[in-house]
Amino acid sequence: MIRAIVFVDGSNWYHGCAALGLGNIGRLDFARVSRKLARHRRWTATRYYVGEVPQTGTAELAAKQQRFLRFLRSCDPRISVHLGRLEPREHRNEAADALTRYLTNLSVRIPPAVYHDLLELARSHIVSRFMVEKAVDVQLAVDMVVMAERDEYDVAYLLSADGDLAPAVEAVRATGRRVFAASPGSGARLAEASSSYLRLQKAWFADVFAP
Repeated sequence: MIRAIVFVDGSNWYHGCAALGLGNIGRLDFARVSRKLARHRRWTATRYYVGEVPQTGTAELAAKQQRFLRFLRSCDPRISVHLGRLEPREHRNEAADALTRYLTNLSVRIPPAVYHDLLELARSHIVSRFMVEKAVDVQLAVDMVVMAERDEYDVAYLLSADGDLAPAVEAVRATGRRVFAASPGSGARLAEASSSYLRLQKAWFADVFAP
């Protein structure tokens, strides 16, 4: 039978599901998802790629992620998790910075409480902190290509809408294999590179949640 492997771009997939308004995303059973995608093909593996949440400063979020990953692995022994990393970044908001300077030098008198609230609001938004995923897309792309070259699958299902993965998809297809991308989100570049792009609607997910 035709061997099928599912590659999951975890973060991109999650945000696509969230944008669709899908509830309880953490209870998606990827064994059911994989079997539904593969249909008559022989599903051999699902590989889930995501940045690992660091313990320092984000202990609660890290614990939540670890619970999800344990659940993910428990769905089926063919499911494996492949971790990249999350790195902290800072962004300086020029508008908030300018508003802070404006309020500090304001010559017009306004109610003190209003002035104080506006100033605190502006100051609190001068610097925003966020996490950036690293070594996830590259790891997924390399594995797709290398495993194709090793003849470890015949068909790949890529759960993502990220156009940055298009070159890897094209490389895999050059080996004679088919790659089907699937996501709740739109992905024009990935759709062009793939054998077919499956735009998943909310109804598609009705029977792929864990009990």
